[in-house]
Amino acid sequence: MKKAIYSSGTEWEPIVGYARAVRVGNTIHVSGTTATDANGELVGVNNAYEQTRQVLRNISTALENLGGALDDVVRTRIYVVDIGDWEEVGRAHGEVFGAVRPATTMVEVSRLIHPDMRVEIEAEAVTGHGSY
Repeated sequence: MKKAIYSSGTEWEPIVGYARAVRVGNTIHVSGTTATDANGELVGVNNAYEQTRQVLRNISTALENLGGALDDVVRTRIYVVDIGDWEEVGRAHGEVFGAVRPATTMVEVSRLIHPDMRVEIEAEAVTGHGSY
């Protein structure tokens, strides 16, 4: 089966040896994604809601570059450095996925790759899914 990759161009991808997203068949796996903009700058310092919105924009871009969309997402995994941020993170996630309703998990982690990052999200999408 053919594999396609999408790279966002962050400094970490070649160092760690990963892609932002990988498509195999009709499934797209999006790596843990943080709130950086096109210039690699963190969006929403000390604001979990704004960071989550940027993360979801970045996930959307990765999906679109591999022929998918946010509506195709079937699973997200949310990592937060403070579980007390769950309402703000959840509100932003719900604004995007309220009608899609993917399976999801939110867990607190001790830290992320940058000290000002509050949230990181992974996503899995299945394109061209139909009814059973």
